[in-house]
Amino acid sequence: MTTTSPDPSGGPSVPGRRPAVEGPGEPGPSGQVSVAGSSGEEGLPGPASAVENPGASELRSQGSLVEATGQPVLQGFRSVAEEAGGTGRAAAAPDLHGPPAAVAEPAGWQDVVAASAEVDRVLAGLVRPAGRGVAAREAAEAVKDAARAARSRFLDMHADAVYDRLTDGRTRSLRLDELVEAAAGAFPGLVPGPERIAEERARPQADKEGHEIDQGILLRAVLRSPVAGPHLLDAMLRPTARAIRLLPEFRRTGVLETESVRLERRDGVARLTLCRGDRLNAEDEQQVDDMETAVDLALLDPGVRVGLVRGGEMTHPRYRGRRIFSAGINLKSLSSGGIPLVGFLLRRELGYLRKLARGLSLGDAATWHTRYADKPWLAAVDGFAIGGGMQMLFVFDHVVAASDAYFSLPAAKEGIVPGAGNFRLGRFTGPRLARQVILGGRRIRAAEPAARLLVDEVAEPDEMDAAVERGLDRLDGEAVLANRRMLNLADEPEDAFRAYMAEFALQQALRIYGEDVIGKVGRFAAGSG
Repeated sequence: MTTTSPDPSGGPSVPGRRPAVEGPGEPGPSGQVSVAGSSGEEGLPGPASAVENPGASELRSQGSLVEATGQPVLQGFRSVAEEAGGTGRAAAAPDLHGPPAAVAEPAGWQDVVAASAEVDRVLAGLVRPAGRGVAAREAAEAVKDAARAARSRFLDMHADAVYDRLTDGRTRSLRLDELVEAAAGAFPGLVPGPERIAEERARPQADKEGHEIDQGILLRAVLRSPVAGPHLLDAMLRPTARAIRLLPEFRRTGVLETESVRLERRDGVARLTLCRGDRLNAEDEQQVDDMETAVDLALLDPGVRVGLVRGGEMTHPRYRGRRIFSAGINLKSLSSGGIPLVGFLLRRELGYLRKLARGLSLGDAATWHTRYADKPWLAAVDGFAIGGGMQMLFVFDHVVAASDAYFSLPAAKEGIVPGAGNFRLGRFTGPRLARQVILGGRRIRAAEPAARLLVDEVAEPDEMDAAVERGLDRLDGEAVLANRRMLNLADEPEDAFRAYMAEFALQQALRIYGEDVIGKVGRFAAGSG
């Protein structure tokens, strides 16, 4: 499905800006790209076998690193999927029901197998969660709790060995979804398989068993490991298969149209417009996929020097014709079961948001002096930046806000953890104001003094376009690029970020299945029609 957004620039092109350096055969920004949908430790099981990955045939390496506009940019890229083997998929073991008899059994594995079997036995005798009485709920939670404790103990001992087993000794880079699927095949009972997750996905949040919590247990163990964790973070900084497939056409036309974002290259600027006008740019899984694709393309394209993210004009009745930045997570999608832990809540943080801050990992294409392809980014906030919209601002190099805009992180109201907002907000505001915003629900208006801790410039609504163009001009320089790299390294050390995300993986999994969250989002969905 494709949609057409309003003009993302909000203003005219700037003739005086240094023109982009185009690659051979690259015309100016004309045409469109149509997008349809989204895209070893002794005793552990032996080497993995590959399983099929749809679309992997499209991910052949197309070339090598080229120099453009003074920084490395990928002309072709060996993707995460291609690294996973000839088929380009996460490595997965045969369907084992325990370690092979030929090797010693890893400590704690039989506890996982037995506890997982007990969960299946008990749940098979119960009605679905929404119809259970108190006794049935307690029985289900007791066996699930015992199984989760067994999984946690096992991973406390074997997380690195499990990860090495799944990635062939860290020679393959698997994204989050590939990793959990590979683990389900290699270690049945450790995490739910894709069929079980798909069955849960079809249910409203209130009627799910919470099997995603087991994925959170695995990912917490992997991310907190100083060996496996950095490797997984790097895998999530590789460009997606979808972006690699679309890159040649985007370089030719300079335009990408997707369901939820529009990307246009103009005057060396990647102008990314959020265009879910009917829902105030509320985020769902499709939007995360579209955003990561667009960010990847902007970072891969040598004709882009600076990036801009701005909300488009709304079709929503209350805000029709007005630009809005973002209303944050789509609570109706959460209530209906459409906000997955891996595909949305974790992918968002470790994918496009971190790419905005750190850039793309170059993998095998890295040089002795450059491991990442990064560019400066500006955010323009019209209307409001709520929840995830406000979280986005913390990774931008320059933020311009309209004087009538406001910002909030309604974590207490929603009941969930506001992404990496808890990790980043205090860096801008200090701990007291951060607690007022996150724990107390304080809303900050652009016109009040506290807003200057969050934004760089406040402009009258009719002066936003000019303010945005001035900000883009200031970011367009090689010294800016080098210094933003150093600032980001100083502001957000990888080990600290990794430790936060390890705990977030589990805590957010627990929160989205909390009774208070399910009740709150259910009432919101019912009240919004």
